[in-house]
Amino acid sequence: MQDLSLHILDIVENSIRASARRVEIKIEENPEKDMLVLEIKDDGKGMDEQALQQATDPFYTTKTTRRVGLGLSLLAQAARQSEGDIQISSALNQGTTIKADFRLSHPDRKPMGDMDETIRTLVISHPEIDFLYEHKNGDEFYCFDTREVDKK
Repeated sequence: MQDLSLHILDIVENSIRASARRVEIKIEENPEKDMLVLEIKDDGKGMDEQALQQATDPFYTTKTTRRVGLGLSLLAQAARQSEGDIQISSALNQGTTIKADFRLSHPDRKPMGDMDETIRTLVISHPEIDFLYEHKNGDEFYCFDTREVDKK
């Protein structure tokens, strides 16, 4: 995957396959700390302890259509190659939270990509899902919540 927005798209699609009804995508770019933090949280089925332990293994997947699950392993690799890491927490029937951090200025950090198009694609493709997208960059803050749009 060429940029972080494609990683986000892949992980959110996994959330939707896990029966999530709400997905929160939060990005914080902090130039002062030289950090980029990406967090995706859902209210889907969650993972048991065994699945959680194997989640970043590229040869583990719950999908029956193929034998590899590259999404989380590729995100973990992208984070680690830019002096960051990934944390995954999950509980059955409560959802999953994936948090990846990156050194913002690292030359190997993937570019953010087209987040506008990523969010637009998710909202149009899955109108039944509530999405929250927050993006903070220094003092700037942007928030898009489909629940607010639905009220209008």
